Amino acid sequence: MAAGYLDILRARHAARLLTGTLVGRLPNGTAPIAIVLFTRAEGGSYALAGALAAVYGLGTAVGQPLLGRAVDLYGQPRVQLPAAVLSALGMALLAVAGFASLPLAYAAVAVAGVATPPLEGGLRALWPSVLGSEDRVHRAYAMDAVAQEVMFTVGPLLVTVLVSLRSPAAALLVINAIGVLGALSVVLSEPSRAWRSAPREAHWLGALRSPGLLALLGSFFFVGLALGSITVAGVAYADDHGQESVYGWLMAALGLGALIGGSVYGARQWSGPPERRLRVIVALLALGYLPLILTPGVVAMTVLAAVAGVFLAPAIACSFIVVDRHAPRGTVTEAFSWLVTTFGVGAAAGTAVAGPAVEVGGTAWSFAVAGAGGVAALVVLLATGKVLAAPGHSAVAVRGSENDRNGAVEPGFSSGHQA
Repeated sequence: MAAGYLDILRARHAARLLTGTLVGRLPNGTAPIAIVLFTRAEGGSYALAGALAAVYGLGTAVGQPLLGRAVDLYGQPRVQLPAAVLSALGMALLAVAGFASLPLAYAAVAVAGVATPPLEGGLRALWPSVLGSEDRVHRAYAMDAVAQEVMFTVGPLLVTVLVSLRSPAAALLVINAIGVLGALSVVLSEPSRAWRSAPREAHWLGALRSPGLLALLGSFFFVGLALGSITVAGVAYADDHGQESVYGWLMAALGLGALIGGSVYGARQWSGPPERRLRVIVALLALGYLPLILTPGVVAMTVLAAVAGVFLAPAIACSFIVVDRHAPRGTVTEAFSWLVTTFGVGAAAGTAVAGPAVEVGGTAWSFAVAGAGGVAALVVLLATGKVLAAPGHSAVAVRGSENDRNGAVEPGFSSGHQA
């Protein structure tokens, strides 16, 4: 698998696009921890921190489909870079103005969330034109998932380092400035400037007319809720132990576990329906979240966080092929945007619920929210098994088109669409 990744990275533009996208998404990946630490440093409550993080998450959830549609209409450079700059300005306003005006703080966070550029979907649209062969595109998707876990591992550590060296406000400013540079690197590349969206079939419901996709989105709302609640729960746990750095280590351990799980998952070929495999993976994911409720010592808790993260990347990777199998014809880009949106809404709900949970029942209650989210995600998949077992076959994409998302399947799978 490592040799295959190196082959991809040697392709012209590939390393630049992957690196630029990861750096450009750094503000989005670290926003929850940055907002929570900034709020606490300014004397705000956990409830306020959770509410602000929730507003950011909801803003991102609203903005991703809208900006994704704009990218399809106007191209990547004309949307991605202005959005990145506007998002960074929103966070800068929060860092400078603080909480002198709560409405202004909420507005700044909302703008930052809504304007978050859809770099993740943009990269997946570029891979076919950059790599050419289908096998290499498949491997690039697996590499993309693993690389994102590196970002989610390094990002929290970078935020805590900036906080310790300067302040939470400085962390907000620096992280978002770095994000703009990442987006700039992507949109100035030749593939990004040349990319144009393929035609798509119009329907007022779009991708949401697929029952199977709706079932998947319902499940991943709760996966997002579980992950979002851990953001607040981790800060509460760090406060209980009197060390801000503990939070960074917990989040890094969670990301490291996902990195390991994603690497192992992507290194082999799988057989059988991905819907069935997804149920098993989500069951293991829920099982990994439940022990966090015990809140043991720092070393043991860090180990539990790593174990809890192992099945996150495989669950997300497997969800991609399920999206592809159930998306109606010509709506795969939109379907992936809805997956990002639903996950973001769930994460926002998780942060909003976990904050009051800390104040009512303590740290263990906030981790219980994560456990409950994992169990609920599994219940949705089990309850909609018949719907998920009958993927639609109408989503035939034009093979070789620049945004042929139907070709984005895991190694060892066919997409289930007829040629």
